[in-house]
Amino acid sequence: MRKLNAFEHRPYGHRPVIVTAEHIHTMDSSYPSAEAFLLIGSEIAAVGSIQECRETAALHGSQEPEIRDFGAATVVPGFIDAHAHPLMYGQMMSWVDCGPAQATTIPEIVALLVQAAEKTPNGLPVRGFGYEHRNLLEGRHPTRHELDAVATDREVYLMNASGHGGVVNSYTLTLNGVTAETPNPQGGEFFRDANGELTGELSDAACNILTGVSGVKIGHHGPNFHLADEPGEHLRQLGLAQESFLSGGVTSIGDAQVSRREFDMYLRLAAENQLKVRVSMYLLSHLLEDALEMGLHGQFGNARLSFAGIKLYADGTLGGWTAYFPDGYVGDPCRTGQLYHEPAAYKALIAKAHAAGLQTATHAQSPTAIEMVIDAIESALVQRPDADARHRIEHCGLPTGEQISRMAHSGIRPVNQPQHYYNWGEGVQQAIGTPGERFNPLGEFIAAGVPVTISSDAPVAEPRPLEAIQAAVTRVTRNGHKLGPDNLCITVAQALAGHTINAATALGREDDLGSLTVGKKADFAVLTGDPLSTAAHEISAITVLQTWIDGTCQFTAEPDSASHESTGTPTLHTVNS
Repeated sequence: MRKLNAFEHRPYGHRPVIVTAEHIHTMDSSYPSAEAFLLIGSEIAAVGSIQECRETAALHGSQEPEIRDFGAATVVPGFIDAHAHPLMYGQMMSWVDCGPAQATTIPEIVALLVQAAEKTPNGLPVRGFGYEHRNLLEGRHPTRHELDAVATDREVYLMNASGHGGVVNSYTLTLNGVTAETPNPQGGEFFRDANGELTGELSDAACNILTGVSGVKIGHHGPNFHLADEPGEHLRQLGLAQESFLSGGVTSIGDAQVSRREFDMYLRLAAENQLKVRVSMYLLSHLLEDALEMGLHGQFGNARLSFAGIKLYADGTLGGWTAYFPDGYVGDPCRTGQLYHEPAAYKALIAKAHAAGLQTATHAQSPTAIEMVIDAIESALVQRPDADARHRIEHCGLPTGEQISRMAHSGIRPVNQPQHYYNWGEGVQQAIGTPGERFNPLGEFIAAGVPVTISSDAPVAEPRPLEAIQAAVTRVTRNGHKLGPDNLCITVAQALAGHTINAATALGREDDLGSLTVGKKADFAVLTGDPLSTAAHEISAITVLQTWIDGTCQFTAEPDSASHESTGTPTLHTVNS
């Protein structure tokens, strides 16, 4: 894998800053903890004792260093969210939250949407998100008839928590000419009841009707999340999303579904110097030919915005019951989900990307879909051996033990989301039975020597790394149920690595990100507590005090938001030589 050369060495003209705190976890195996580290400009210049940092500062100029003393706080490298959808997440922040904290029944969801409709100008769509049908009292999806109570003269769309579909009202179906006789699109479905009538539920490629004639179309290369707004609104949405990531201590993001829409917005933000977080872009596979034609035969960009690779889809989602199980779901034997590509066509895409030196990241959940991915990567590696190709499987929900061993042998990296089983782990068991308790088997990956990478998949889950770390360590769901045996859990240290240095490696950015190491970017998060010494079930209660990128503070929590009062306010003072 050809990694991005992201260093932008700057002259040592900045006043040095020494950062110290009660606990500093570097995530560098050479020195896992330190008393302090030295910032000069955007980079880390020394790690060790305060005295060692002073001596290094003296070598680079006559200015006395400042000290940022964070007292009883804990400092860790900036969290890296290797799989998220920032623009979609920002867009969801302007929709109606119909998640479990807001509604537990279908009438409550309808009431929330009705309130939103009353405040939305006539003609504009009403959009909600976040419901998980198995967590609703009714245990089912709402229907189009129930959403007709929200509006009959404009579109109403309620997105499932999985992001891979949802429910629309009758008006939306009629507007797009969808009837009971309309065939299902490749890679999607218009669901019908026992009488063959449309229920209003749709999945994956069927969501293309929501984009309209001029909307983003990605065909059978993946589900269409790309509902278009005006560019100015998209920029505002991205701005909101960035602030949320920063508040969770996230400094770098892997955008795992970049179409021309996302690419354009990132370039606009970068041009206006408004891109606060680092973004590594994975272009959707329908853009592979465009990428090759432009000569993108490896990572490209700078330390803030870069092209990382190609994103593909093998199957759908477990949450929406569209992951591919050819024998049907236990919860509904008539549902099988779908593959987005025939195996031979998918293998050709992987071979083409790999031959050009491009990293691939494929969404795959079921054992059948994961097998298709592993087989294609193994074949590509035979054609062009590369010990560091670093191909990824996104989510990688239910691999078999044999598949995990093959992943280790081929250097395939899973990118998992523990918050998925925190939010709806019981639903996976209901969907496919007892095997669902192995959903995201992180402990099995570690045992097989496969590095674990943790991410949020925002907006499917909030970008809150400490919540994800707690879920990875405990495997306890939101409802208090333990999902699977203890050998599926990992340690706090392993989970912390999964959201920092391992995530940087998954993005090809370990040379400049992921640990507090001399020469790397000065990206770090200041926490109210130490995850390594906090009770596992309390890790998510730790809050982020500050988030720094390139040696500059980009987020500071409100004074009353810290959950540990003993931390106090970080102080700034000058070292006396």
